[in-house]
Amino acid sequence: MLSVEEALTRVLASAQPVAAEIIPLDRAAGRILAVPFSKGSSTTTAVLLEAVRAGTAPAAILTTGADAFFALASIVADVMYGKSFPVVALEPEDFASLRTGERLTISRDGRVLRSDC
Repeated sequence: MLSVEEALTRVLASAQPVAAEIIPLDRAAGRILAVPFSKGSSTTTAVLLEAVRAGTAPAAILTTGADAFFALASIVADVMYGKSFPVVALEPEDFASLRTGERLTISRDGRVLRSDC
């Protein structure tokens, strides 16, 4: 059996850094948020609902698996504010191909389209 330290060392050795872009909140609205996963907290839903209410919500969320909290936020935002946002689960290799600042469009059928602009 592995010790906690050994397990942590193995996990961190295989981890790859995720690119990040820090932008002012007033410029965040309408951008696509790509996060590989969430921590699975109901706070996720509350934060996203507040962002929808404040007009700073993402245009869509891309992730690597089904996420009930992202989906719940979109559904409740539609009910409360008449504003939902797409939540798209990508295959891990497709998610890994995303690049910070890349221009994307989410089609009605959930396909992620890359723009040439």
